[in-house]
Amino acid sequence: MAAVAGAASAQPADSDAPLRISANHRFLIDRHDVPFLLQGDAAWSLIANATREEADAYLRNRRAKGFNAILVNLIEHKFAKNAPRNAYGEAPFPDPSDFSVPNGKYFEHADWVIRRAGEGGLVVLLAPVYLGYTGLDEGFYDEVMATGPERCLAYGRFLGQRYRGFDNIIWVMGGDRDPGPARENVDMVAYGIRETDRRHLMTAHCHSDSVPAEQYPGSWLQVGTSYAYEIVHMRLTWDYERKPAMPLFLIESVYEGEHNSSQVQVRRQAYWAVLCGEFGHVLGNYPLWSFSPGWQAAMDAPGSVALMHWGRLFRSRPWYDLVPDGDHKLVTGGVGEFWGSDYLAAAAAPDGGVAIAYMPTARTVTVDLSRLAKGRANAWWFDPRTGKASAAGTFVTDGPREFTPPAEGDWALVLDDASRRLPAPGL
Repeated sequence: MAAVAGAASAQPADSDAPLRISANHRFLIDRHDVPFLLQGDAAWSLIANATREEADAYLRNRRAKGFNAILVNLIEHKFAKNAPRNAYGEAPFPDPSDFSVPNGKYFEHADWVIRRAGEGGLVVLLAPVYLGYTGLDEGFYDEVMATGPERCLAYGRFLGQRYRGFDNIIWVMGGDRDPGPARENVDMVAYGIRETDRRHLMTAHCHSDSVPAEQYPGSWLQVGTSYAYEIVHMRLTWDYERKPAMPLFLIESVYEGEHNSSQVQVRRQAYWAVLCGEFGHVLGNYPLWSFSPGWQAAMDAPGSVALMHWGRLFRSRPWYDLVPDGDHKLVTGGVGEFWGSDYLAAAAAPDGGVAIAYMPTARTVTVDLSRLAKGRANAWWFDPRTGKASAAGTFVTDGPREFTPPAEGDWALVLDDASRRLPAPGL
């Protein structure tokens, strides 16, 4: 993808940062000013539960499908065979209630996994203090409280010094819950990292439907996340509309293989994410996220194949220019119910050069083509299940026109300024 003119960075301050925030605070850019569409996969227990050979097989599979980010726990409290020990029997700390004394051998393996991911072009969304869902024993909440702020600061300093030179990390503070009384301790980890590591961006993973900026109002938070299980597009829309603007990605929603999920549910939340203004999405699959029995076969489950098609579609168009059609001036009919799961999300570039609409079920929709660039528009139907695009005609952009998908199922309608001669979506 070509660099974007004027996509100047805002943070972090270090000029050598591998990823920075765009000038409009809506997405991330790399060193070459190329927008970063986050195509992520939840691999929470990768460092703790996989051997090097297993980790290598996983990373190769994800990269082959176009993934460029993985969400990983640096230390694992529960979801590993010998948690908190890794597959080689090493624990992260001699005393689990004192994070200030790390076990070098444990972190040497973590280093290897993170470097290996980077060699394959994968950013590691790295959670150093996963707190765990409220009321359960999944995370390190109690241990973080026992460690206390001073020793949490020391742990953060250790992480900042150790990982400053890595080019493929975004720090993810917290995990699956609002910090509550643990906020000071989590803050200390973050500020400890920040003392020496100004290269890597920081975000947070809170309880579902919480807003990270409200839970962590400190200066270290630079990237926002959305987390929702119900009517996901509503959460995405509310987060996008918050001021001041902050880059957002959908860090968690319904996981494939859990929560009675369906394949259309897995697909629609990914399409909703970008079309509601976020710069990416993290797919989840059980048993893959915990590397439980059967995880090897799950690497090729339909969800990851669908997200491969998703990535190819959006990378074939200037996705970073898309602005959500929240007031339905572009798609005026067939939008569906905002409070429902069959909602049609659409977005268009301000110059009218491209527009994309995603519908979870096939229906006839009305599009006001006068909202697109003056002249003629090429229309395409993109199948999220197969990744195939079919031409739907070329039309004068002079007013409303109806479009009907070629078959049942979920579909994306892509409209391009014909004068730009863009290839078929997904190519």
